[in-house]
Amino acid sequence: MKRQQSSRRDTAQTPAASSRLHLTPTGSLDGVRAYPFAEWNVRCRAAVERGLDVIRLDIGNPDLPPPDAVIEAASRALHAPREHGYPGYAGIEALRVAIADYYRRRFDVSLDADGQIAVLLGSKEGIIHLQHALLNPCDVVLVPDPGYTPYVAGARMAGADVVRFPLGADGGFDLDAVPADAMQRARLLWLNYPNNPTGAVVVRESLERAVAFARRHGLLLCHDAAYTDVRFGACVPMSVLEIPGAADVAVEFNSLSKTYNMPGWRIGYAVGHPDALRLLQLVKSNVDSGMFLPLQRAAVVALATGDGWIAQRNAVYENRLTKLAAILSRVGLAPVVPAATHYLWVPVPAPDTAESLAVRWLEQAGVAVAPGTFFGPGGEGFIRVSATVPTEQIRRVEERLCCT
Repeated sequence: MKRQQSSRRDTAQTPAASSRLHLTPTGSLDGVRAYPFAEWNVRCRAAVERGLDVIRLDIGNPDLPPPDAVIEAASRALHAPREHGYPGYAGIEALRVAIADYYRRRFDVSLDADGQIAVLLGSKEGIIHLQHALLNPCDVVLVPDPGYTPYVAGARMAGADVVRFPLGADGGFDLDAVPADAMQRARLLWLNYPNNPTGAVVVRESLERAVAFARRHGLLLCHDAAYTDVRFGACVPMSVLEIPGAADVAVEFNSLSKTYNMPGWRIGYAVGHPDALRLLQLVKSNVDSGMFLPLQRAAVVALATGDGWIAQRNAVYENRLTKLAAILSRVGLAPVVPAATHYLWVPVPAPDTAESLAVRWLEQAGVAVAPGTFFGPGGEGFIRVSATVPTEQIRRVEERLCCT
């Protein structure tokens, strides 16, 4: 007897089936655009597929390796069978103590390893999750312009409104310029020093004013300090927690990505106000299951790295930035080597815009830089140039740009 074929359709092969599914973003995604570097990366890959050899000066992706001891610590832990289970939510005690020791050594700041430190899967996720933990719809978040995109994205995902305040050419800010009606709803204030994208370093008096402003208005001051150890010469960037009383109103985010050349490891942390960190951990305990133990073991070793290794690495960045600045000067731009970060924040001469210059350099010269508008409206008229590529590639930039 001939077997009757099933009349059921294979929906995986039926285009009409998927066309009936209409997905729309939730209200919490209103105003949230794709991460600009994700979109730009697609454009850079397309240029490569067309045969261009693209030099990536757009992203701050360290090309140098971490300290050897960090890699060795991770390798040892990877070969230990007991290190592959669930790691717990709060981070191992050894890592929290290592973070506290780093803050004591680097900033002369004392932290409670149990209540004032939250281990993060990179500081970016903590920046987003803290805002989910603390914000209600129609709250206001004060964000520097230009500034790191996740400050805005995290606020909007939580349903809050964003009010930008401008950064001056020297990285200074004027919080008194924020409208009074916005201040009535303001809950969070973001600052970032050394600053991405401008490379500016804040002076102590400015942090003192920011802490006083946060206390006066009942705000949580969130300070992103990811670049505090990418510094040159006599520059020694501060932690906001060095300001007396700051721990009562502030949380500081930091990361191993830039300090120890470990961006892909996704190891970050937040320190400061214990109640804010407790709520951040509440969100995270429902979102992730903690950091892989071998990564935590390696982070403990990284945080004990001596100043000599950091100084040698920073000397490489300073040399590259100096070379890039000289090249850009010869093609008609006016860059200034910063005191910290591995970025040049470069004015764009008229009639170009930030995007038109970046697109032309990418398409005609195979040199990728970041349009300043990736960091907000205040970035118009600038490009950000990163020194996180081998020096040999930097030498090839001038011969390419001279023809554009």
